Amino acid sequence: MTNYWPNSAYQTLAVSPDRQLLVTDDFLRTYMQRPELSLVPESCAKEQSLHQRLTENPRAEIAESDIAAMADEDIQENYRVWLRYRARILAAHSLESFYMSLFKGEGVDVPPLFVSQLAQIFVRHILGEDAHPLEARMGELFFRTQKISVIEDGIVMGADEETVVRNAQAGDTGNIMDLLKGKSMTMRSADLDVLHEDNADEYWARNAHFDFAVQLNFGHEPINHFCRVLEKWIQHFLGASVRITPMQQITDPKWSWHVGLDAVATEILNKLFNKELVEADELEKIICLFRLDFIDEAAVAKAQAGKPVYMAIAMNEQQQLKLKPQNLLFNLPLAKSS
Repeated sequence: MTNYWPNSAYQTLAVSPDRQLLVTDDFLRTYMQRPELSLVPESCAKEQSLHQRLTENPRAEIAESDIAAMADEDIQENYRVWLRYRARILAAHSLESFYMSLFKGEGVDVPPLFVSQLAQIFVRHILGEDAHPLEARMGELFFRTQKISVIEDGIVMGADEETVVRNAQAGDTGNIMDLLKGKSMTMRSADLDVLHEDNADEYWARNAHFDFAVQLNFGHEPINHFCRVLEKWIQHFLGASVRITPMQQITDPKWSWHVGLDAVATEILNKLFNKELVEADELEKIICLFRLDFIDEAAVAKAQAGKPVYMAIAMNEQQQLKLKPQNLLFNLPLAKSS
């Protein structure tokens, strides 16, 4: 059993009998330690007092006059954002229901970073203590942007973009940068930070660093483990049992439903479905295609019963993969609950 991603705040949450996550005071306190709200030497006395008050009682009622009394206007706004966010969290009966509510109505009105942090917490919860290390690494796609590199022989590699940028800014052209420059597969497997079946257990010692790259080609184990994470994500939030398998192409003349797992994939799949012209360079952005089949036929809308749902992930013009895991929660052809 492994406690991975220790900085995710997952351990501060409670779990209900139906495995939903429940907000605790300790979870709320973690936000007071974030850079946006933590104290600095320049913090005025009013800010220090308010920070201490919320640290002692993170559910305390705070008046607008308390916020306006702080000297720094940027800090004032940070507190307003946090308190609006806190109010929505506390109004929901679980963290899952709060997450689902974010994408309904007029759109997400909380900082994107908060949404990504929630996705990390959910993946951590869904995978549990006995996760396969490749599932954990592919789970990173749910909350961290990946930098994609297509190197010799069509090998598609993904590395954590923040890690790549940090190494570049530090002038460190170490393992990941060498990888993205296209070292030989032999060197990558033997010397570089590429996670695969043979060295998968090494992930646990470095899980908080997000510094392993993975190969994302069809037929390779990371993509298969990605499918397992997608299945578990759907099962947890929607209660629907599905089977997801990687594909190389869609040849179904009765193609009737699809879901892009990111903005670029959505646009490409829409064009293909509508038989619009898709240029070769646009098709090359697709990293992998998938087929989703419902195991639980009662969960799917009658018109879609027995038919697959096609899915894809793709990189954008900046060679980034920015997964939108919420797409799986709102865009599947589910039967309407009575």
